[in-house]
Amino acid sequence: MKLYEFAPTRSIRVRWALQELGVDFETVQVNLRAGENRRPEFLKLNPAGKLPVLVDGDLVLTESVAIVLYLAEKYPEKGLLPADPKERAKVNQWLLFAATELEQPLWRIARHKFLYPEDKRQPGDIPVARDDFKAMAAVLEKHMDQRQFVVGDRLTVADLVMAYTLDWASEADLLGDFPQLRTYMDRMYARPHAAPRIAQAFASLNA
Repeated sequence: MKLYEFAPTRSIRVRWALQELGVDFETVQVNLRAGENRRPEFLKLNPAGKLPVLVDGDLVLTESVAIVLYLAEKYPEKGLLPADPKERAKVNQWLLFAATELEQPLWRIARHKFLYPEDKRQPGDIPVARDDFKAMAAVLEKHMDQRQFVVGDRLTVADLVMAYTLDWASEADLLGDFPQLRTYMDRMYARPHAAPRIAQAFASLNA
């Protein structure tokens, strides 16, 4: 099994899942800053030029949520997906919530702050995106009251995806009003097999 990654990206979710599962895997660093994701050999794996990419035999899989779901299903004995269909549906619900309601405003903030060329940035969209994120974070804050995990009473892939997304929000200074989410995120990253946090991953690039 081979993971194509760039440390601070959503590659973190996949690395974390692999480490929680105790799976042996090879890593291939693809330097986004150097444009290695636009090289022809990488575009054969993912024409979108994005990370992460997982290669497992003849399977080439992109999109971090799809990858962590695949890994959890491949190793069901590890319990990262519930066996009960209702609980599994709840995992999917919160995975989609993270990817659509939380991640999309974070992307808008990042794009208009530094990803887009300056002439394409719309600074006025940033406060709107921040408000959108906070409205949905309030939903999750209420859900996490008295909960250790997003779904059920044990770790699932929903926690790995959600913790990374919240760390991204923390980097954007968006969790100040959400003590439950900060506590939950810190607890997830304190796990012995947790992946590096985004700030650590960026620091490793400059080490």
